[in-house]
Amino acid sequence: MTPTMLRQLWSAIENSQAHLLLKLDDASLVQWLVKQLSRDRQLVEEEADLIGKYIQSRSSLIRDIAQQRLSADFLT
Repeated sequence: MTPTMLRQLWSAIENSQAHLLLKLDDASLVQWLVKQLSRDRQLVEEEADLIGKYIQSRSSLIRDIAQQRLSADFLT
């Protein structure tokens, strides 16, 4: 996975609504984020699989970030 792809992924996560990221199960979260990335660029199957595995391995972190954003929004 290229650094550009990683930046695009984390940008998509940061720009997504936190409550959406929290309500999706793991498989749906992976599918939704891969779809978001594929809107910006055409992904070949190998790239989509690699990104999907990366997202799956970071799903807890993604949810922690989303939860933190929700908590911060609630406090302000």
